[in-house]
Amino acid sequence: MPTLTQDLIAARAGRSRHATATRTHATGRHLPLLDVARGLACLLIVAHHLAFYGPMSDVAHAVAPRLLDWLYSQGRLAVQVFLVIGGFLSARALAPQGHAVFGAVLPTLAKRYVRLAKPYLIALLVTLAVSAIVRPWLPDAPLVPGAPHLMQLLAHALLLQDLLGHEALSAGVWYVAIDFQLFALAVLVFAAARPAERRWPRKLPRPGVLLMLLAVLLSLFVVNRRPAWDVTALYFAGAYGLGMLAWWVSRAERPEWGALLMALIGALALALEYRSRIAVAWVTALLLVWATRQAWARDVSLWPRALLKLGDISFAVFLIHFPVVLAMSALVARFWPHSAGANAAGMVAVLLLSLPAGAWLHRRVEGRPRKTGPQRAPALTPTAFAVHQHLLLVRAGSA
Repeated sequence: MPTLTQDLIAARAGRSRHATATRTHATGRHLPLLDVARGLACLLIVAHHLAFYGPMSDVAHAVAPRLLDWLYSQGRLAVQVFLVIGGFLSARALAPQGHAVFGAVLPTLAKRYVRLAKPYLIALLVTLAVSAIVRPWLPDAPLVPGAPHLMQLLAHALLLQDLLGHEALSAGVWYVAIDFQLFALAVLVFAAARPAERRWPRKLPRPGVLLMLLAVLLSLFVVNRRPAWDVTALYFAGAYGLGMLAWWVSRAERPEWGALLMALIGALALALEYRSRIAVAWVTALLLVWATRQAWARDVSLWPRALLKLGDISFAVFLIHFPVVLAMSALVARFWPHSAGANAAGMVAVLLLSLPAGAWLHRRVEGRPRKTGPQRAPALTPTAFAVHQHLLLVRAGSA
């Protein structure tokens, strides 16, 4: 029988393991708070797409008109949370102390592309397959993308579809392209700052941080006010850069000065021209500065495990939910085209079914560790994807 001393030692060891796990989650990978924020933002974006793309939302509108109207017009603002958190995590990965810690530019960008492209291309394959199946069932529905051509496929594989003016093949593909552009912008900014950092190694603030601040100002005060630029990184660099600033400010010895600068920048940008997207990004960044210094934000035991898991799979859910929307829309349109209740139930079903679909994509593709040893060059992936899809379309057309 264990003695009292042994029980105390075991209990202390258990608390120590729990504390170690909590610190690992909070400092080693990311804060639990970020998982929760991304998970909730992901659900809101999926709900926005359900309200934005018919035909289910058109028929179900009578069930909850105010909710659907709000999701239609305002739900997209949740993307700003992703942009800010993306900048926050990129600052941690690329320049945690304000100077570059990554290696050469091209391998860094290739690694980022592979990380994004693996789940993105698989989700796009699923979307194209489901689109081909449901297209006869939804012949006039604008949410079903048309049969793609080779250059359109290649542009999507290279994340260039919006810059080249091609129709999107899935909801949210623009975000993946912008995410890569923003990461590339940050990498290039800090790579350009390296000569200055070597010349003035103790200079504060760091040259790379100053350049990133200039990009934020250029975006907030000029580029973000021009809708034609919304296919480029500079349009979103204000939100992304505020997230990067939030990382550095939250790690400073005197964060109040950095937070004050961020507050002033956001207030002036909104005074120049109020934009709800910038207001959401600004508030999110300031909340990150404050919250990440609080103990409750770092304590994994305070957060529901389901929300933490949802944060883990949020990107995969974001990628894979659109084929679920397509399939459910076709099913409901086929059997209950005029039933508001059935269409509302279909929308709820999409929200629920997107979670296991995202969990599958995360587990089998996004979260799978890379194999060691020689691998094919990442540059082959886009071409292989486009040619493979083109051959499938040609075969289907000749059948």
